[in-house]
Amino acid sequence: MQSRLREIYEKQIVPELVKEFGYTNALAVPKLSKIVLNMGVGEAVADKKKLDAAAADLTAIAAQKSVITHAKKSIATYRLREGQAIGTKVTLRGKRMYDFLDKLITVALPRVKDFRGLSKSKFDGRGNYAFGIKEHLIFPEISVDKIDAIRGMDIVIATTAKTDEEARALLTKIGLPLVLK
Repeated sequence: MQSRLREIYEKQIVPELVKEFGYTNALAVPKLSKIVLNMGVGEAVADKKKLDAAAADLTAIAAQKSVITHAKKSIATYRLREGQAIGTKVTLRGKRMYDFLDKLITVALPRVKDFRGLSKSKFDGRGNYAFGIKEHLIFPEISVDKIDAIRGMDIVIATTAKTDEEARALLTKIGLPLVLK
C-alpha cells in the first residue's frame, strides 16, 4: 500500500509543478530521493550508554535501525579519537521516507513550542534542505518517562531538484511549513 503523501505527490503535486516550471516530461519533475536523520552524541566520549540510548530513540522515531557513526579525525580539545563512536544516523528511502515526512509535518512540527515555521534559507544550492530540531521529544514514539536526556537532531531532505527554487516549490506543495526568516 502506498503512503498518503506519495499519493498526493503523484496526483496533485506533479501536475502543478509541470504547469509551474514548464517541464516537458512528468519524469523531469523533482521528487524526494532520501531523508537523513542524524543525532550527534557528544557525551558518548565519556559514556557509551548514552550513545546506545540515542540509537534506540532514533530507531523508534524512524522505524528503521540506526547506524552508529564514528569520528573521522582526532580532536584533542574534545578528547576525541579517530574512529571513536560519536553519533547515530538513519537514511530513509521509499515508503518509510514518505511516512516519516508525513508524521513530521502533521504530528511532530506542530508540537514544537512557539513554532513559526522553518526557515527558507536552509537550502544548500543543489535542491536539498537541512534543518535541526532541538528536542526529539516532539515525536510521538518517544516517551518522556523513559528518556535519559533531551537530544537534538538534524534532518536533511534530499531532492532531485536542480535548483533551490524547484526544491522550495516541491517542499511547500508537500506541506513543509517554510517561512521567510
